[in-house]
Amino acid sequence: MSGTPRTDAAQWALRAQAAADAVNVGFGHRLLGLPCTWLASVHSPGPHPAPPGRFRRPSIRHLTPWAHWHYWWQAHYLDTLVDLAWRQRTEHGTGTGTGAGGPAPFVQSRRLLRTIRVRNFLRLTNSYYDDMAWLALAAGRLEALALEINNRGLRSARRAGAVLETQLIRAHTNDLGGGIFWSRKRDYKNTPATGPSALHFARSGRPLRAQQLLDWLHSTLFDPEQGLYMDGVHPHPAGPEIERTIYSYNQGPVLGAMLELGGERNLAHAADLIDAVAHHLTIALTADDGGTRRPLRLHGGGDGGLFTGILIRYLTIAARHSALPERTRRLAENLVLDTAEELWAGRSPGPRPIFSSDIGPPAAATYKTPQPVEFSTQLQAWMAFESSFRLTASSDF
Repeated sequence: MSGTPRTDAAQWALRAQAAADAVNVGFGHRLLGLPCTWLASVHSPGPHPAPPGRFRRPSIRHLTPWAHWHYWWQAHYLDTLVDLAWRQRTEHGTGTGTGAGGPAPFVQSRRLLRTIRVRNFLRLTNSYYDDMAWLALAAGRLEALALEINNRGLRSARRAGAVLETQLIRAHTNDLGGGIFWSRKRDYKNTPATGPSALHFARSGRPLRAQQLLDWLHSTLFDPEQGLYMDGVHPHPAGPEIERTIYSYNQGPVLGAMLELGGERNLAHAADLIDAVAHHLTIALTADDGGTRRPLRLHGGGDGGLFTGILIRYLTIAARHSALPERTRRLAENLVLDTAEELWAGRSPGPRPIFSSDIGPPAAATYKTPQPVEFSTQLQAWMAFESSFRLTASSDF
């Protein structure tokens, strides 16, 4: 590991705020200009390129209700707005500060949750259980934030959690031995749906159901050779067919559920999983002082633009988990901080930076004019910086 001094909490706070402002200004908008709504556009600057290092507001073509929008990206946006609000409370003792993107992050969070429902044709549910699990997790954290701010919680967040939890329970069947279906087609059970569902159940007071899901994942989709969780399993007349692809983001919520439930077996599995992530999902880079950084790999744009950010969120929890061995906590911390440092180093210049979709090449190489910048990749960088602040500030949120 490099001996270079670590960036301190104050610097991470500035970096996180720069990323927050870039995302909120570059992608955030009212839905059709309606007051008290908030949503993120999939791309910025849209069809007309902005000057280098700057974003352009999404065009009206991208704000229509039928424009492509990615429900599950919005769920992670909500989760990260909650991170922003907690950071402001840590720094200033309030959650009411503003940034370049507009009102306080708590207000933005409430508006985003409301607008997800409006944009989804007045429903919280959709056809994919993994999407719903992500939103259930974000709504749960928003409720915890509301309780901290006003001691009353937030009815819309509680309602979202309850509605979505009902759907996840219905998707948890004995078909293929357990697990959560991926979609309403009910022809595939996978880690993307089961991992975040297990974490939601662990947080919402259903530990037995959460443990059942973890046990199913370990018995059905765990690859002992790599120490990582494979993608899913298809039913087939000749017997279940395993989809053996390894995705970095799948490891994150499984890790989070293990840590939330605790216990000797879960914590041992969590430590082993972090070792496997460090071994298989990183790249080795030589630092300026001759030491070595091992940032996590990134996965380009599209959905992959969020994969590493999701894993970082749960490695951050591991790095602060007192029941894990010190070596494991330090490893998790280094994975997060090394990745965030590389993302910051590869940014474009300017007051509102653009962040690369890969480790190594700068943003100017991975996003060439007039190629639109993708929301997923910029949100991922913001997630990494909020996580780095959390680690260096020793903040519990």
